[in-house]
Amino acid sequence: MSEMTLFSKGGNNLPAHLRNLELDATTKALMGGSGASGKRISIKGGVFRMVVDGKEIAQNEDRAMNIVIVAANPHVSRSYYAGDYEEGKVIAPECWSDDGTAPSSKAPEPQASKCASCPQNIAGSAKQGGGRACRFSQRMAVMLENDMQGDVYQLTLPAQSIFGNAENGKMPMQAYAKFLGGHGLPITAVVTEMRFDTASATPKLTFKAVRPLEEDELKNCQEKGRGPEAKAAITQTPAAVDGAKAAPAKAQVTDEPAQAPAEEVTEEPVKRAKRAAPKDVSAILDDWAE
Repeated sequence: MSEMTLFSKGGNNLPAHLRNLELDATTKALMGGSGASGKRISIKGGVFRMVVDGKEIAQNEDRAMNIVIVAANPHVSRSYYAGDYEEGKVIAPECWSDDGTAPSSKAPEPQASKCASCPQNIAGSAKQGGGRACRFSQRMAVMLENDMQGDVYQLTLPAQSIFGNAENGKMPMQAYAKFLGGHGLPITAVVTEMRFDTASATPKLTFKAVRPLEEDELKNCQEKGRGPEAKAAITQTPAAVDGAKAAPAKAQVTDEPAQAPAEEVTEEPVKRAKRAAPKDVSAILDDWAE
C-alpha cells in the first residue's frame, strides 16, 4: 500500500480502529508544535463565523445553528481592553480574569488586585454605552450537530447571552441550563439550537433544545468533552485560541540606578510556516458558505 493510497480520501483506507483518532502528545511533539489548530465560532456582526488560528475562513448567515455543548468553563470570565475592542480582532486584552474574582497571573497590566474593587468594573467606565469597561463572558466547547466526529470549537458568550430571563420562549444560557437541569437533563445530552436575537442591537444568542442525543452520539460527545481540544477551548482566551500573544508586562519603577545597556544583538528574523486551514472545509460543514 503506497502513501497516496493510505492517506487518500481523508484516511478512509485506514483500518477502522485507526480512523478518527486524536493526535497524541508524541505526534504533536514531533510536529514541532502543538499539532492542533485554534478553532472557534465568532458571532461578530450577528453572523456565525468559522475562525481558525485567528483567520476567518467561512461564515454562515443563517439566524440559527445547531450545536452540542460538550464542556464549559464553570466561571464567568472578565476581560479588559484599554482601546476600543472590536470582536474578532486578534489582540490580547491588557487584563483578564479566568474566574471573575481576580486578574489572571498572565495578564500583563492587571487593573486591580480584585475584580470587585477594580475601577474598570464600575458602571459607566466603558468609553461607549455607559456600561462596564471590563466585559463579562463565558467560554464553551461545542461541536456541530452535522459533524459530531469532527472538530471542537470554542464559543465565547457575551454577557447578554448569559444572563437574563426567558422572553417569548427565548432563553439566555443560564436560564436555558436551569430549565434543562430542572427537568433532570444534562445540557451535554441534547442538540441545542443557538439563535440570534434579531431584536438586539448587538450580537445576542438565545438557546433551546432540539432533540436528545442518540446513545452513540452521547458517548462520542462525552469523550470529546474530556479531550485536550475541549479543555483548551474553555480555559484559553479567544485571543490565545487565535494565536495572539499578550503584551509584555510594563517594567516596574525602582529607585535603583540605571545600568548601562548591554550591546544590542540583532538576529536575522525567522520565517515561520503559515498554518494551513482545515482540509475540505466544505465537507466539514455544509452549512458554512465561503
